[in-house]
Amino acid sequence: MKKTFLTILTVLLSSMGMQAQLSTNPYKFLGNITTSYNVDAGGGVPKYYTLWNQITCENESKWSSVEGTRGNFNWSGADRAFNYAKQHDFTYKFHALVWGAQYPGWLESLPASERFEALTNWFDHAKEKYNTLPMIDVVNEAVGMHQQGNPMMKETLGGGGKTGYDWLIKAFEMAYERWPDAILIYNDYNSIRWDLDNYITLVRTLRDAGAPIDAYGNQSHELSDISESELVNALKKQQDALKMPMFATELDIDVANDAKQKSQYQMVLPKMWEAPYCAGVTLWGYVVGHTWVGNSGLYKENGDERPAMTWIKEYMETDAAKNAVGPLPGTKKEASIYIRPSSLKVIKDQEMKIKVHARLATKTIAKVDFYVGDELVKTMTEAPYIVDYTPTVTGWNNTKAVVTATDDSTYERYGRFNVVSSKNRCEPYNETVPELPGSFNIIEYDKGVSGVNYYNATRSLTTALKDGQWMEYTVDVKEDGMYFFDATLASTKAGGMFHLAEYGLDNLSYLTEYVVVPKTGGSSVWKTLHGQLKMELTAGRHVFTLLIDKGGFYLKDIAFTRYEEGEGMSCRLKAFNGTYGVGDVIPVEMKATSKNSPISHVSVYANNIFVGTSTVDPYTVNFVPSEMGTYDITAIVTNEEGKVKLSASRKLDVTSPSPVSISAVKTDAVNAPAYYNLNGVKVDENYRGIVIVNGKKIMKR
Repeated sequence: MKKTFLTILTVLLSSMGMQAQLSTNPYKFLGNITTSYNVDAGGGVPKYYTLWNQITCENESKWSSVEGTRGNFNWSGADRAFNYAKQHDFTYKFHALVWGAQYPGWLESLPASERFEALTNWFDHAKEKYNTLPMIDVVNEAVGMHQQGNPMMKETLGGGGKTGYDWLIKAFEMAYERWPDAILIYNDYNSIRWDLDNYITLVRTLRDAGAPIDAYGNQSHELSDISESELVNALKKQQDALKMPMFATELDIDVANDAKQKSQYQMVLPKMWEAPYCAGVTLWGYVVGHTWVGNSGLYKENGDERPAMTWIKEYMETDAAKNAVGPLPGTKKEASIYIRPSSLKVIKDQEMKIKVHARLATKTIAKVDFYVGDELVKTMTEAPYIVDYTPTVTGWNNTKAVVTATDDSTYERYGRFNVVSSKNRCEPYNETVPELPGSFNIIEYDKGVSGVNYYNATRSLTTALKDGQWMEYTVDVKEDGMYFFDATLASTKAGGMFHLAEYGLDNLSYLTEYVVVPKTGGSSVWKTLHGQLKMELTAGRHVFTLLIDKGGFYLKDIAFTRYEEGEGMSCRLKAFNGTYGVGDVIPVEMKATSKNSPISHVSVYANNIFVGTSTVDPYTVNFVPSEMGTYDITAIVTNEEGKVKLSASRKLDVTSPSPVSISAVKTDAVNAPAYYNLNGVKVDENYRGIVIVNGKKIMKR
């Protein structure tokens, strides 16, 4: 009777999910992925929870799988894995939050500014769905052209900027803002063999710039024929450079020969698993016929094990596997420590600032010790942990922050900054720093050294701006608040693009959306482009960075006015009626009121380009379109107190082409009328539109 009871109890416990997984190590997991969009593989293959204690969705959490149709989010596949992990009390990783592949197809048709909004919306919906996450592959495969969509994603997130990797820094900051307790991982392919150096450069730049990156992920797909010495040397080179936790995120051995697959696993897995900096290993599929490559499976569909799987089970029972130490006990992030220098490149003997961002999840910080090289520079016991430091040694300076908790446990973070020797000092262009409200001249960017406070810049208004160029401008903001900006620019063609950013000690802030430059009619035909900053400015000293995303245009200056909406004010555009053509004089009529202060003026904009100002009621400004297309017409009323009210926009469709000026009408050899422009050149006989002879419209053809 007792034996029967024990047998029944064992069966019940097994059916309830109480059977232990292969890994019993408290420092690291042995995980896997979903199989053909399911968690349990089915057939004769053992249940997932009897083998693995971590799960990653192979595809279900990727953006295209969730939001294939814009605005419609399908989380059912990701939920299956997330809820399964929760049910069986093991960890889950959100895979590929940002990736230059498997993004929704509709993304490519959007302009850059709308893509950024769409990506932000994607982050927000993921946060709303999963308020807490243990681990996230924040960015996947961003080295070079590992994915064809990388240039688009790079542009979407702000481009390379000052660091060369601003877009990735921004992605990690966006992730940290939403999931500060998640382990934030950069993940890539060919990171051990074919692109090792580029991979190290990318991850180390993110770390050195102070991005909230917690670990690096080696996909480990390329190890089927790697030698032991190459693997050991590559892992050591990575860790010596990065000094961060590492995950083997997508390990598989794609070998058809059973004996060779087993022998390769016997070499590779222990080298990964037993490394003290390894926080976990995720195998990328385990059922033959259901993995992304043909020969990486470990089980046949009937449940038969390949020899490599038999060995893995044996290895996980060894003391070496059970007792291997790791950097993240329980795969939980206790410490968030990021070292952010004022710039990655600084000038010798000129003071710089460095901020240590330190946060403990469950403990209290007692102190933060900051080192440059072996020198203890400062011990800090209260936040913010900011260091004023004057570098005296050129080249790369290594930094380290050691956070000590009140229970005497310690946590470390490493970083670097580069010191150059120069007689030039980083300082404002003029002794008098521009004040905002006010403006700065584009060629009067801060003095200093290329790569420190400007890059590829010239002090010329007659030289077109270039892709990737950037310049810094020191300004004094006199009053907190929201601000408009008005950029004076010229361009022979449409398609230029720039944005303003601020590289603070806390984060990388994009002050503007992408500003798209229109065709103005020539390199010296200056027009004013209006916009609004995305965030409030605080009073005090700021350093703005102008980043040229797509060059080929000219900028003269950028003016800033404080925006404060007035109570009792209104501004409404009257509807446009009729058909409009290029060159037509179109009255833009506005109804504007201000109860508390008289109206000073009403300004009109077409696609954010300043059109004109009216100071007398009824308020009317004439707009003369120069090209066919749809124009967004907006207006802003300003009262005598300087307060404003924005109108809603109205669409204006310009459908007729430009008039052609004709000097003469003649008859050609076949007695058909021929039209000649003022230079005596015959006009295209297929021309359709307004024909002007001596300044008068005479016909349409």
